[in-house]
Amino acid sequence: MAPTQYKQILFNERPADQINATTFRTHLAPFAALVPGDGEVLVQVTYLSLDAAMRAWMRPVKTYVEPLAIGEVMRSGGLGVVLKAGKGVKLREGDLVSGAVGWTEYGVFKESQLRLLQVPTGAEALDFLGALGTTGLTAYFGLIDVGKLKAGDTLLVSGAAGATGSLVCQIGTILGARVIAIAGTAEKCKWLEEELGVETALNYKAADFKERFKKTLGAGFDVYFDNVGGEILDLALTRMKLKARVVMCGAISGYNSKPVGLVNYQTIISQRAELKGFIVYACSSFPHPTRTHTFPVRFRFDYAAQYPAALADLGKWLAEGKLKRKFHVVQGIEKAGEALPLLYSGGNIGKLYVSFPSLSPLLTAY
Repeated sequence: MAPTQYKQILFNERPADQINATTFRTHLAPFAALVPGDGEVLVQVTYLSLDAAMRAWMRPVKTYVEPLAIGEVMRSGGLGVVLKAGKGVKLREGDLVSGAVGWTEYGVFKESQLRLLQVPTGAEALDFLGALGTTGLTAYFGLIDVGKLKAGDTLLVSGAAGATGSLVCQIGTILGARVIAIAGTAEKCKWLEEELGVETALNYKAADFKERFKKTLGAGFDVYFDNVGGEILDLALTRMKLKARVVMCGAISGYNSKPVGLVNYQTIISQRAELKGFIVYACSSFPHPTRTHTFPVRFRFDYAAQYPAALADLGKWLAEGKLKRKFHVVQGIEKAGEALPLLYSGGNIGKLYVSFPSLSPLLTAY
């Protein structure tokens, strides 16, 4: 039986530093208003992806996307199941889809905003929000296209136990690099070494971290995949080989506070190094998951022509068991706001998701 109301989590207040209890608020919307029109489908959301970039969207500054507006449904990629289709739609009831659904239990979306999914051998549905989604593509293009990693290179990875970092470590190993990882707990370092196969994992919270860092890196790195910025990035600049490449993917250390500047930047000149930022895709707007608030989504896919080859490689490595991943799943949409800060405190291992209740009651209702 269909519910009378459903939950949405709205962006309520811009946090000054840490995300807190007033950053989001729960809104109850009438389910009866979710009627798909021509070219639209009603979707029940099953999983949401929680990503570090979400904190940057909360600032009142345009980056690669427009900043979140107060009262907007919190943005997020997610998975869902089609419950009902409007006219002129190829998607059918029961189809598994992904898209920028936002923090909502249900929504009406244009078919063009969604991607029909078929889970390949060796994968799970959640991989479309991880290894076979933006996370996997970020690791792949950052390492191969931006970092130009080659066999025999020394690869340094920060935020190595996170969703992107853990894939970077494994792709580096697959491509024949020597992989040195940085993480924040002994448990994470053990996982990286024993299960993901990195040569050495360094705990940046350990008292002897800097000493071990310098000893382990020795002559330096060829490629540094940076997910954290700040002091770790500054330290890494002291251990670059000639013509090293620094892949600027994220800056988790500065998302909740004023970013720390660089001191060792002159080594970039002496080592003729390259620091390069990149975005797998950007969009100027997101859909609101109700028909009355839907507006066009304008995406820019920097690597669109290369997606098929990248996904073929990632899918092959999954099927062969060469890519391992952890699914850190939090239950219930109301827990999303509490779970998101785990990305900045280091409380997660692997990809962080929010899961929703069983679909079966509503599927039978339609």
